[in-house]
Amino acid sequence: MRIVSGIQPTGNLHLGNYLGAIRNWVRMQDELTSTGGDCLFFLADLHAISMPHEPATLSANTREMVAALVACGIDPDRSTLFNQAQVPAHAELQWLLTGTARMGWLNRMTQFKDKSGKNREGASIALYTYPVLQAADVLLYQATHVPVGEDQKQHLELARDIAQKFNNDFASEDKPVFTLPDPIIPPEAARIMSLRDGSAKMSKSDPSDMSRINLTDDADTIMQKVKKAKTDPEPLPSEAAGLEGRAEAKNLVGIYAVMAQTSVDAVLADFAGKGFGAFKPALGELLVTKLAPINDRFVELRQDRAALDAILKKGAEKARTLATPTLNAAYEALGLVRG
Repeated sequence: MRIVSGIQPTGNLHLGNYLGAIRNWVRMQDELTSTGGDCLFFLADLHAISMPHEPATLSANTREMVAALVACGIDPDRSTLFNQAQVPAHAELQWLLTGTARMGWLNRMTQFKDKSGKNREGASIALYTYPVLQAADVLLYQATHVPVGEDQKQHLELARDIAQKFNNDFASEDKPVFTLPDPIIPPEAARIMSLRDGSAKMSKSDPSDMSRINLTDDADTIMQKVKKAKTDPEPLPSEAAGLEGRAEAKNLVGIYAVMAQTSVDAVLADFAGKGFGAFKPALGELLVTKLAPINDRFVELRQDRAALDAILKKGAEKARTLATPTLNAAYEALGLVRG
């Protein structure tokens, strides 16, 4: 079993990033590597240039993301951790696959429509062909499984379509070039909302820093943000159904449940009838206890550029070795002559 997953290197990582993706990566690493499986986690810096960006910021964010992943528990000795730009095979295979991908398939991709908005004529070609690079990312390593959320199911289906057509057109049935990856739906698709608006996802783009818990926040800052989080005047109910229509209350209780690795009903059983004056300090203490070791390691690592570059270099060397056989097979199957 081989899992491949990527994440765009964005700065200012927050609780939503940790609970939504990174913690699941750590769990998969621990489960898979103990049974002889492989985990490849990459920073999607090539994907990042599909949108307007500042080069210096991209470089800084890439290293910061490495620090965050390692601080959260990704072990470069057990998992392969790298960035796309150090493995040219990603871009090479993307180009080879553009001969197989079809315009009709890409036209159905909703992410391009969402990100390009009303200015599709002004969007980059990279944003349009983004899903083909995503296909290359996983097909390159013969991934058997790819963790996906609801918003990425469509892209994995495209990767499978591209792989199937390529195999049908250029390979034999008993010797396919590509493995068709299956999706893994994380057991906890934690959707963490803003501390200021329970109807909006926690996001680094929110102008208010009080809307999110950052991985760089110290204990005092976390407690202050939780204390000032938006709530309502009603006491907490005794069961989850009582949180319907109470977005902010539902979000805070949900965060507590995920961090404590328990159920919402179990949390409410402890706090039923109590107000947020009692609940918020408990939530703050829980967050501080769970995030303090991550924060300490993150702050330490992000200042050591040489160590972060060494981690990326080591991972990229391993990734290039793993990618070479598949890339060579794709070139050969297409009839491309190489020296």
